[in-house]
Amino acid sequence: MDQCLEALEKQFCEEPYAKSFGIEIVELEAGHAILRMLTSQKMNNLLGTIHGAAIFSLVDATFELTVNSHGTVAVALSVNMNYINAPLPGELLQAEGREINRSRKISACQISVTGEDGRLIATCQTLAYRKKDKLPFL
Repeated sequence: MDQCLEALEKQFCEEPYAKSFGIEIVELEAGHAILRMLTSQKMNNLLGTIHGAAIFSLVDATFELTVNSHGTVAVALSVNMNYINAPLPGELLQAEGREINRSRKISACQISVTGEDGRLIATCQTLAYRKKDKLPFL
């Protein structure tokens, strides 16, 4: 399992989309991931706050690592996002994803995003379909 997680982390660190947002892994283990992202004015919406799509990108990366951490391909079926508070430009956000149920074909996760002061920024409930295929880089 350690080799799988190391390969997953290495592959993620080269992912162009995550790199463009500066998303970094804090912790990664089977069924659990913590990532962080420093917000910037480049992520602002027309109201001067961080765009929901930027927050979603952090959540989606967390989801991706959480459900693929077992070494088989898992793809999104459903993502239910709730935005609670707006982060500020320059704020470091942290997302934590945890598998709450995993069967042979389905993985259910809960993901929360918090700001630097610990306030809740967003919550998310996800479902992923677990394929039989091994991750292509293993």
